[in-house]
Amino acid sequence: MIRKISVIFLTSLFSGLLFAQQVNIENVLGAGQNRPITLNGGLSVGGIHFTGNETFAGRQPWTYYLNGNLNMNLYGLVNIPINIHLTNLGMDLAYPQLPNRLSLHPSYKWATAHIGDVAMTFSPYTLNGHLFTGGGVDLTPGNFRISLMGGRLMREVPHSVDEFFLLPNYERWGYGANVQYNGARYSVGMIYFWGRDNVNESMMLALDSLDIFPMQNSVFSWNIGIRLVQNLTFTAEYAVSILTHDTRAVLKDNNFIDNILNRKTSTDTYNAFNARLTYQLRRNTIGIGYERIDPLYQTLGAYFFNNDFENITLNFARPFLREDRANIAVSFGVQRDNLDRAKDETSNRYVGSINLNYNPTENLQFGFNFSTFQSYRHIRSQFDFINEMSPYENLDTLSFTQLSQNLDASVMYTFQQSETRSQRLNLLVSYQEAADRQGGISLPGNVSRFANTALGYSLTLIPQNINITASINGTYNYTNFFTSYIVGPMAGITASFFDRALSGGFSTAYNVNIIDGKVQAKVWNCRANITYRFRKRHNLNANILWQNRNLPTRTTHNITTTVSYSYSF
Repeated sequence: MIRKISVIFLTSLFSGLLFAQQVNIENVLGAGQNRPITLNGGLSVGGIHFTGNETFAGRQPWTYYLNGNLNMNLYGLVNIPINIHLTNLGMDLAYPQLPNRLSLHPSYKWATAHIGDVAMTFSPYTLNGHLFTGGGVDLTPGNFRISLMGGRLMREVPHSVDEFFLLPNYERWGYGANVQYNGARYSVGMIYFWGRDNVNESMMLALDSLDIFPMQNSVFSWNIGIRLVQNLTFTAEYAVSILTHDTRAVLKDNNFIDNILNRKTSTDTYNAFNARLTYQLRRNTIGIGYERIDPLYQTLGAYFFNNDFENITLNFARPFLREDRANIAVSFGVQRDNLDRAKDETSNRYVGSINLNYNPTENLQFGFNFSTFQSYRHIRSQFDFINEMSPYENLDTLSFTQLSQNLDASVMYTFQQSETRSQRLNLLVSYQEAADRQGGISLPGNVSRFANTALGYSLTLIPQNINITASINGTYNYTNFFTSYIVGPMAGITASFFDRALSGGFSTAYNVNIIDGKVQAKVWNCRANITYRFRKRHNLNANILWQNRNLPTRTTHNITTTVSYSYSF
């Protein structure tokens, strides 16, 4: 047993050191002023008793449990947790083990290194969160920001008939640099990323049959930020991705540029661009943004990439009235795809939202948020032109519109606020709708609506530490399969005594579920709990739940009782 514990401790210590996410060397050098090792954790033991005429698969009438956790902290940097769970159904011991991926991030002053299995991000168009095995560094001397990385992006995975679910690929390596300068009035930067697959000739035949070819990628990106005039800023980024789909192809042209960039007959060049203009006019914030990404744009420094779209976004925000009692934010965007007209479908999307907060008095608050998403798609088919009998046919039969709308509103009114008592009334409403339309008509079976409302009241007796709540809740759900309603009241009370050492509460709720006009269930819940805390670290807890379910075919009831003790250090 002692030998097993020693092995667990050494394994935990070793893996904890290797798996540490941040290690500040300055803290380690000054660790003599602090405790090198601190321990904390807890222990809880309890039992759960269940009785009733409703049976659940695997539910035991009596269950006991013991949970314990111990955490060792080294120099405030590394945590080594050990957990044990024991019940009448079994036991589980969890402790750190050597992970499949190890990383270390030591830092000193303005330098941070990344060693092992790490991920770094330069920009969305170059290196964007791709995990690699190797090393990197982030340097922030003065106004400069410099990042360097290099390592293996993907390990070699050979083709296997037995493991058909694994996607084979060549081993891939990548390197990159990101240099930025941030001045008082302007910022400028450049990014370079390079990735290449190492060709394994023994894998060529199998991977060629799967249309998996060795690739190479060079990505250049330039970005700039300028404060044109006071309160007017402009930011932009332009990226060029030179992607070779098969490195075994011959050179495109035997010239200086192609030799430097290693451009071949299978090489394509893609562009990405985004710009944003933001103006602060007194208390108004106005912004406009533009982004365009070529079809098939890809970088080997990202797992997934959205391309073939162009969008324009507008936004406006400002406070109103005296003491900024009202705030409004409005945004609108338009997006389209099929930029090179090579696809049979063209989609246009419109997104708009408005957010309003209004506090006319200290006791009354309003909130409102509305957003809508509309996607328009037109399908081009050669049969449109072959079969039409007049130029007015098929104007909208192959045009689809998808609508999605969301609305949230809230009102809170505090009609009594004093040193001894507080009373509040609040109303919450949320609504969502999604629909497909063709030719301006909603398609049957493609409309759904969901609404949720809650009207609540709360009373707080401050000196007595008593809080009373009551609410009426309702839910409406409409789909092409059914229409359902759930409605019912809820009430509860909580209180604490003896300087909050003893606390307890009781709540009850009743709700009715109606589907297509028929009552499907009536559910009544009653809950009670009590907690006693002594000597700051010890807690005794007890709670009981009684539930009655009135169904069309039967009535069920059950009682669940839980008693527990916990200690923390």
